[in-house]
Amino acid sequence: MCFPFLASTDKSSSVTAPLSQLKMYSFMGGGLFCAIVGNILLVVSTATDYWMQYRLSGNYAHQGLWRYCMSNKCYMQTDSIAYWNATRAFMILSGMSCFAGIIAGIMSFTHFSSFERFNRSFAAGIMFFISTFFVLLAMAIYTGVTVNFLGKRFGDWRFSWSYILGWVAMLMTFFAGIFYICTYRMCERRRGTGPR
Repeated sequence: MCFPFLASTDKSSSVTAPLSQLKMYSFMGGGLFCAIVGNILLVVSTATDYWMQYRLSGNYAHQGLWRYCMSNKCYMQTDSIAYWNATRAFMILSGMSCFAGIIAGIMSFTHFSSFERFNRSFAAGIMFFISTFFVLLAMAIYTGVTVNFLGKRFGDWRFSWSYILGWVAMLMTFFAGIFYICTYRMCERRRGTGPR
């Protein structure tokens, strides 16, 4: 990890070292906050039944990735439809990648000498970008099929809040990745200018 306390007699470097360290911790804290919120939103979005709302035979209905509900009764989606399976799989993979990134991000705050060659900030950033990619695939697949197939089947329909949470989760994981990659870049810059 790249947070050594630099002992230096130069006043300017002794002032800038704590400031740059504070900035790195701020980036990591912001990234960790975005990642935790993103992971919660991924779980809620994947588990809830409000990806799409529509009217069927005059009745209000809504559906998620696992169930569909009509007339205040919910039923499991037993059909093995490829786009649902793909969306489910990518949402689950996204949540798992985000969780792995959170673990790596938390470890970034610690100083384990056994991980000196392995930069946890970089690993966390990459995991958050992988999570972003998976949720983007899931949302793109669901959006494409819904607009081109289900949207034509149901006249009065709209996307609902579970679907919107998926897009918000994607933004949160993306910003978490940005924060951690910025931390990594600051780490590398500091390591390059540090005493040898």
